[in-house]
Amino acid sequence: MANWFECKVRYDKMMENGVQKKVNEPYMVDALSFTEAEARIIEELTPFISGDFTVSAVKRTKISEIFWDDSADKWYLVKVAFITIDEKSAVEKKSISFILVAANNFKEALDNFMEGMKGTMADFDIVSITETPIMDVYKVKLGTMKPAEDPA
Repeated sequence: MANWFECKVRYDKMMENGVQKKVNEPYMVDALSFTEAEARIIEELTPFISGDFTVSAVKRTKISEIFWDDSADKWYLVKVAFITIDEKSAVEKKSISFILVAANNFKEALDNFMEGMKGTMADFDIVSITETPIMDVYKVKLGTMKPAEDPA
């Protein structure tokens, strides 16, 4: 299971009108710890940001899943309530989950979410869909671990 961290990165960005502006942009990264999240975001952004930048904040998120779309340029947070029935008391119970969905607009976010939920047997209600300021999302990189040296 992925551990998603939101990392805020502060740097001077060249705006479309040619003016330099200090920005603080959020990015998502899959990491095992706060330290790894900070190291990963620095590694991912170094080729793209000219000049100095700092990681101003790292926080763990409650995102349980991400629905990807490589053609999308925005990220939407879908708050979904999964509905279950307590077998003992026969009472309906809702458990909230947060799913990040890539899309170009609100309707596409809803469509991509529904497509991602297609195989789900559980009943659910969409509580909200909100556009996020997240700039990009970085998955874990498999195969980057260096093997231990052979003592022989």
